[in-house]
Amino acid sequence: MSQSIYRGRQVAFLTQHGKETLVAPIMRTALECGISRIDGYNTDLLGTFSRDIPRSGSQLDTARRKARIGMSLAGSNLGIASEGSFMADPFAGWMPWNVEILIWLDDELGIEITGMAQGPAKSAHHSISSIDELRTFAADAGFPDHHLMLRPDDEHSPDIIKGLADWPTLERSFFEMLEKSTTARVFAENDLRAFCNPTRQAMIRKAAQDLLDKLLSLCPRCNSPGYSIVHRKAGLPCGACQTPTRLPIADIWICPKCTHTDEIKRSTPSHADPANCDYCNP
Repeated sequence: MSQSIYRGRQVAFLTQHGKETLVAPIMRTALECGISRIDGYNTDLLGTFSRDIPRSGSQLDTARRKARIGMSLAGSNLGIASEGSFMADPFAGWMPWNVEILIWLDDELGIEITGMAQGPAKSAHHSISSIDELRTFAADAGFPDHHLMLRPDDEHSPDIIKGLADWPTLERSFFEMLEKSTTARVFAENDLRAFCNPTRQAMIRKAAQDLLDKLLSLCPRCNSPGYSIVHRKAGLPCGACQTPTRLPIADIWICPKCTHTDEIKRSTPSHADPANCDYCNP
């Protein structure tokens, strides 16, 4: 954009875990807008990583709901919201994995744009029974930069201490939880709230950059922001037998405003490795 359509406007950002400090520096200069942190609603009511309040709906649904609540509180037609999730990695299924979504709602244009980033996470957990086990786990979990939570017995206990960020408090809290335990064990895990987890903070910044890239990509037909790759068309031919594979041969670009669509063929690679061919490797 030579001049951003969002120049001088304020974007409502409902958050209570400091995410505005991660997102605003990335968005402000390029879009020439302000990111306004919105208070007045406890976002933990929409779900917590500590599982005391389950999240209802999908990750995207929750982000959208957060944005709508923030826009309503601010009386704004522009809103942004963030939502994260944690799981096993989608490749081998053993590595902790973090997916971050940032959603941008513009009711004036009637568009919704989503940025996303994903990668390895610091989301360790372990059942421990001694202070030595606690120290070993904490070191592996990136403590104290990455904060911890403790519960008596197991991950289902409603009794929880969050935001543990220094060794004396961690050790004191461990003995407190151990006294409450009926099994002589304490369940320790990373605190996954944004301000407690630097690895997650980095992923949120990547999602913000992905969102910004889409906002700066204008539709060739209507000039609205958000023109981006929505999905990829499979069919890259095998280098040995020329059979179409499941690898992408083209990118499908769509405008969220006018739905203008382009299919842009990929220039490289021109052929797939036969290892990725279902015919050569049935």
